[in-house]
Parts: sequence; C-alpha cells; structure tokens
Amino acid sequence: MQLCEICRRGKAASVLGVCAECLRSGLGEELVKKAHRRVRERYGLPAEPPRERRERGSGEEGAERESGGRGVVKCKICANECELREGERGYCGLRMNIGGSLRFLASPTRFSHATGAETEGSEWGSGENAGLFYAYYDALPTNCCAAWFCPGSAQRNKVNLAVFFYGCNFNCLFCQNATHKDLSRASRHTVSDFVALASRQDVYCVCFFGGSPEPQLPFAIRASESIEGVRICWEWNGCGNRSLVRKAAEISLRSGGIVKFDLKAFDPHLSEALCGVPNKRAYENFEMIANEFFEGSDPPVLTATTLLVPFYVDEIEVSRIAEFIASINDEIPYSLLVFHPDFYMRDLPITPKSQVKRCYEAAKRYLKHVNIGNKHLLAFAE
Repeated sequence: MQLCEICRRGKAASVLGVCAECLRSGLGEELVKKAHRRVRERYGLPAEPPRERRERGSGEEGAERESGGRGVVKCKICANECELREGERGYCGLRMNIGGSLRFLASPTRFSHATGAETEGSEWGSGENAGLFYAYYDALPTNCCAAWFCPGSAQRNKVNLAVFFYGCNFNCLFCQNATHKDLSRASRHTVSDFVALASRQDVYCVCFFGGSPEPQLPFAIRASESIEGVRICWEWNGCGNRSLVRKAAEISLRSGGIVKFDLKAFDPHLSEALCGVPNKRAYENFEMIANEFFEGSDPPVLTATTLLVPFYVDEIEVSRIAEFIASINDEIPYSLLVFHPDFYMRDLPITPKSQVKRCYEAAKRYLKHVNIGNKHLLAFAE
C-alpha cells in the first residue's frame, strides 16, 4: 500500500498507484491501463477487449475488411463484444477468429459469428456442447454468498455441485479465484459429463462460478437444460449477453435457484480501474432480472454482493449501489463481503471494521435485507 501518485494524500494499492477519490474524478487512466496490461501479459491475454473501427455504411453487423482480405468477427457472448481479427484471441481468452469464424477453445468444431445477440440456447453454435471447467461436491450448508437466506442452508446430507469455469470477461486486480486465467490447466468436459456429475442422488443444487460464467453461458445453459430436479444458481459479474442472461435467470426461477450479481463498484472509473472493463451491463441486466422475475419468487431469485475492497469500495460506492437496488425493489437481498488480500492487491489489509460498519449503515438506509459475509475475517481486521 502506498500514497496516491496523483494527490499524494489518499491510500492506494501498489498495483494501481491511484486512490479512490482520484479515480472517481477521472484521473489516473494511464496508470490504470499500465496495471492491467501488466497482469494480462502474465497470462498471454489481451490488455483490452480487441476493437476494430467499422467502415462507414457497413452497419452494426458489418465487419471491416483488412488488407489481407480476412474478416473481423464480433463475439457477442458478453458485454465486451470483442472484435477479432484473424488469429486474434478475445479478452476472456476462450474464443478466437479462425478463418473468419469464431472458435471456442473447448469446441472441436467452429461455429459462425453470424447468429447475433437475439439467438437463443443451442443455436449459438454446435460447438457449445463442451466447456472448460472443473467441478467438486460441496457439503451443504456451504459458504455460498446467498447462504444467509437460501433454503440450501437448511439441507443436511445433501451437496452443492460447484462448477468452476475457466476464463473471465473481467480482470479484477483483487481476484480470489485467479487460477481461472491459467487456461493451460483447464480440462474439457461435455454436457454428458456434466449430467453425470449432477445426477448423483445427493445433489441438491448447482452453482456456476469461476472466473465468471458469462464467457461459457451457451454451454452452461445447455447443460442446465439437460437436468431436472436440481436448483441452478449463478454467481457472476453480470456482464453477459442480455438474451443469454435472461435465459439463465429463467432456468434459476424455474428450478428454485438464485442469480447472484457481484456488483463491484458503482462509479464507472473506479469499477474499470479495479476490474479492467466497464460494468454498465451488469446494472442493466440486474434491473432486467429484477423487473421480470423477482416479484413473488420464493426463494428470492435475485441477490447482489459487493466486496468491500479497503479504501476503494467504501460507503460512497455501497450507498450508490444500495440506492440503485432499492429504486427497483428494496426487498432484494444484498450482502457486503469482507475482503482478504489476494492476487495483485495483497498489500491491502482485511477490510477495516470501521469501513464495514459505515458500509453496512449506508446499505441499510435503502434496503431491508442486508448481510455481512466473510464475518470470520473480522477477527483479524483492525
């Protein structure tokens, strides 16, 4: 931890060198880009979501042609909407442009990019019959972010099938599951493999997490639709393709599962500094699910969490997030998670108790159901 390189007053993580107040003021952009470039290079991933300028008159679905004649293809599976040149890899690391078509690394076959964001389910391509993940059985009750209100917490002799996806559409500097970036360790599994795992008699629920499920939503949706009698939950950043996110939420509503949004920060500059890319789509998708599915759902189909990153995600951010949630429905459960040092923010402390208290009070001004998660860490906090 150090003093901010811009104002010389605020506290800053060494990887960024910029404090929250300067970031919220729109300062430190070059320092932010440098930090994320450093992290991404370590894993051979693009520093930013690849972009190409469109030719005038080509239209939204048109693709600029390079001098070599190869097309630029647009991936629409998450909010980054990478535009990939021949041989280029997307921000998540899971998809490439090969011969003018989008190829998913878990797929033995290519699928066309021409389907568009309105395409549903299996029509996203025949290659979505496999995913890159590992899975394990977690005895209930478990440390799920929704455990404080989820009926799974009352289960005994049952398990959660935890499905950890490789790849992510974010680049969180505090990531607590950073092994997802090492794609060389990823194993390929088919829908049939997933069905076999989920068919064990004591499986009560499935939780897709990672990384984040967004880059592999076509596979996860197909896999979820292949099983019955099991609750399907999602733990994600929320910045997925709108139609796929809606489909995933429908599955959760139908099965009694829960969609858990990790709303990282509210201020767009702060969010991008911490996570590498904008999170506007997360709030749009959250509002969509809340408006379409939350009312009358039992258990609540939707919840939000926010990790209280010391000196960054403070009561200002929490207040704005809580106010946003309450503007839709103040019954939506909201959980504030105590931070522990990890990945490139190991120089930060566990969230100070005073910060936790201020954030909790800020959230309670707007919402009826607020929880503190990772409470055990407070025994080691200042």
